[in-house]
Amino acid sequence: MSDMKIIIDNILKGDEDKVKLLTLEALSKGEKASEILNNGLIAGMDIVGEKMEAEDMFIPEVLMSAKAMSAGLEVLKPHLAEDESNGRGKVVIGTVQGDLHDIGKNLVKMLIEGAGFEVIDLGTNVETEKFISTAKENNAGIIALSALLTTTMPVMKDIVDGLESAGIRDKVKVLVGGAPVTEEYAKEIGADGYGSDAGSAVRIAKSLV
Repeated sequence: MSDMKIIIDNILKGDEDKVKLLTLEALSKGEKASEILNNGLIAGMDIVGEKMEAEDMFIPEVLMSAKAMSAGLEVLKPHLAEDESNGRGKVVIGTVQGDLHDIGKNLVKMLIEGAGFEVIDLGTNVETEKFISTAKENNAGIIALSALLTTTMPVMKDIVDGLESAGIRDKVKVLVGGAPVTEEYAKEIGADGYGSDAGSAVRIAKSLV
């Protein structure tokens, strides 16, 4: 069994210590950090996202896998700069203004990071302008918006409109999600994608870049 396959298996098991150890071993054998990242850690989290979407994995297991992946990533970080590895791009994520919910947002963040994106997490109750200015300053390709209250959903449209006004709508894709949000609503406000859960949000984020 290849080193990458063993790393993937241990990510699926959520074994932090083993993933860390296997990542160190792969580096010591001369594997490139970018290869370990893409073919081991990210490949493992891609499977986690698919399994979550298919309801073959549930939130506690997904969190364990994400932590295992993060343990491997910590080992790789100093070496990735040397490799000049390019990820999938930057994602600005946050819960919209007036909304303090963050569990779903945090899960999406973990999985999107696991998929190889650089994530800028603005937290909760984020003002419209903050999303737009952060995306602009960081040249982000995606803004991922979460709303858990029907009263805060209209803020998502404000952000889409704000990107238009700022002249960067064609450069930034908008991904929306949250319990009351539907695919129909996403289309109605002009968003580029809708994630019904964290697994599908990651799959759609990958399809948008």
